[in-house]
Parts: sequence; structure tokens; C-alpha cells
Amino acid sequence: MTIRVLLADDQALLRATFRILIDSEADMTVLGEATDGREAVELTRTHLPDVVLMDIRMPGTDGLAATAAICADPELSATRVLILTTFETDEYVAHALRAGASGFLGKDVTAEALLAGIRTVASGDSLLSPNATRTLINRFLNSPSSESRLATPEALAALTAREREVMCLAAEGGSNDEIAEKLYVSPLTVRTHVHRAMTKLGARDRAQLVVIAYQSGLVRALPPREP
Repeated sequence: MTIRVLLADDQALLRATFRILIDSEADMTVLGEATDGREAVELTRTHLPDVVLMDIRMPGTDGLAATAAICADPELSATRVLILTTFETDEYVAHALRAGASGFLGKDVTAEALLAGIRTVASGDSLLSPNATRTLINRFLNSPSSESRLATPEALAALTAREREVMCLAAEGGSNDEIAEKLYVSPLTVRTHVHRAMTKLGARDRAQLVVIAYQSGLVRALPPREP
């Protein structure tokens, strides 16, 4: 199965570099390139890519608005958005995750990490490392400026004890295999619990499930590490 990728970035050199890298992989192909968010949405609706590699800061319609439009479109439910940014300084990342983005990578990412990230997101998993998640939560999701909650208390109450446990471990950065080992169950069982929790909470993917876990207080962010 070939992973179909759409590139959305206003820097032509960066797009060309990513295209060469992605097209060199046997299981990937670049369907098209967008120079701003409006074009990204249009090309996504035209080509139905598996993954949109989306820059946040672009002229005109930015990547945040484009991500929200793509993720809100029922006909694009199979498309995943992977944000390109510097999460240490970019406050838009939290909003992008709430809008439905499946993860994010720094623009200084290595070739190997970029390709692995595309494959991860295309498979339906989120790209949120423990360190990145901690940084995101500490800076943005628990701030007074956070937007409305993604899930209601009633929806959270519908979760089983096991679903809550798996959700918390996922929010702490655990992979399916790591959670399975900790709970003495199979990775398939973990995946089932994750998907049931997503369904009950209306989460688009694992990334939004992580956001809900922190927003609801099921998981508390650790204090920032001393330099």
C-alpha cells in the first residue's frame, strides 16, 4: 500500500526537498504541493491524500485554519494532518491538535524521523513523543487561554475503568506495545480500548485523546524540568 502525501508549505525549497525524500521511498508518493492553507484544503479535497504535511505559518490562510477545515470535513475523515513546526515556541500547535491534527514534527527533523512520522500518522496513530507532549501540555493545554473542552463530563463518565487506565497511559506517551506490557494484555487489546475510548469521547484520533486526558484532569502535567 502506497502512502499518498500532500505537501503544504510556502517555502519552495523545503517542498522540493521533502518531495525528493518522500518520492524516493517505495511505499510513499507525493500527490501535490500547496503554497498556502487555502490551496492545501482544495488539493486535499481533490486528491484525498492519506497524509497532509502541513506548515503552520503560511501567508493568507494559515495551516491552523486549513487543518481545522480538513479535519471538520466528513469526506476527508481518512486524511491525517501532520504539522510541521517548532513545538517549543509555537502556540498554534495546541489549537491544531484540538482541530484534529494527528501530530507534529520540528522543521529541523531528520529524514528518518520525517519518514517514520508520516508512516506513523498514516497508520492511524498519533505522533506525540513523551517530551513533546509534556512541553505542549505544560505550556498550552493547562493555560487559562485554553479553548473549550473536547469532551463533556458525561462522555468521560461512560468510560470503563480499563479504558481510563489505557487512556492515561497513552497520554503519558506509552505506545500500544508498552501499555500492553505494563497491563499484561496484548497490543490488540490495548488498541481496542483506545478506539473504544475515542469513539465514546468523539476524539478524531489518539492525539485528541491525549488532549482530552489532560484537559479533563485524568492526567496531570509534570512541572517543567529545571534547566
